Amino acid sequence: MREGMLGEPKELGALWLYDERGSRLYEEVTRLPEYYLPRREAEILRAHSTDIAEIGARTLIELGSGNTGNTRLLLDALAGTLERFVPVDVSEDALRDGAKALAADYPGLSIEPVTGNFERGLDSLPPGLIAFLGSTIGNLYPGARARFFGRIRSPLLLSLDLVKDPARLEAAYDDPAGVTEQFARNALDHANRELGADFDQAKLEYEARWDPEHEWMDIGFRARAAQTVSVSALDLDLHLEAGEWLRIEVSSKFRRERIESELAAAGLRLDAWWTDSSGDFAVAMVLP
Repeated sequence: MREGMLGEPKELGALWLYDERGSRLYEEVTRLPEYYLPRREAEILRAHSTDIAEIGARTLIELGSGNTGNTRLLLDALAGTLERFVPVDVSEDALRDGAKALAADYPGLSIEPVTGNFERGLDSLPPGLIAFLGSTIGNLYPGARARFFGRIRSPLLLSLDLVKDPARLEAAYDDPAGVTEQFARNALDHANRELGADFDQAKLEYEARWDPEHEWMDIGFRARAAQTVSVSALDLDLHLEAGEWLRIEVSSKFRRERIESELAAAGLRLDAWWTDSSGDFAVAMVLP
């Protein structure tokens, strides 16, 4: 948090989106007609379940496993060999609820949830097939992606949202019903509660914009007026000028050539590349 607040632009960070309320709001986001990502991903997982099963995984590790909808498609695809499921998520409440529901529906499966930040704890996870769904990889900056890929030693099932019409992308992150805005504003509430911050929602205007240079969605708030935000847990006073940008997260969109190059630089290879029928989304099987 301190590092982000002292950066340029100032950044709160995507982890603050996910407390109990944030996880519920994200579930609402995934049901929005504008937010196509989970439906496109589900289409691919259903169409290529046989291909995915060929990996023969006994253990499945899912990173960022708050939403279990598409997880079930994977569990079903791997039913012939799978013995253990290790979901990893920063939201303990969402992780607990998801694990409980899955345990009821998959009684023969050992479910071992891990609460934590997968960027830090990746090396301590057991060997197995790693699933990184929801195009969450897009929340990592290129340097963080390189470090993440550099620690992969097991097969990786990776989902990626692809570059497309900016108007569609912006609609997915700024829906008419305002659910995505509520989701982003929850990060401010979370920081206020946990860090003793005093972000004033009325002084910050939500914005989700396409950045063509970096090919990512830039999601955050524009200061309506000059203001100072106190963060007592960090002994930090944050000064925002009128019109200054406070980023919550980025969501990178990908092209095959770009991700293939990033994987190769980390000693990984793209073994399979599957897209939905509209060409909006991709799921890749990546091998060391």
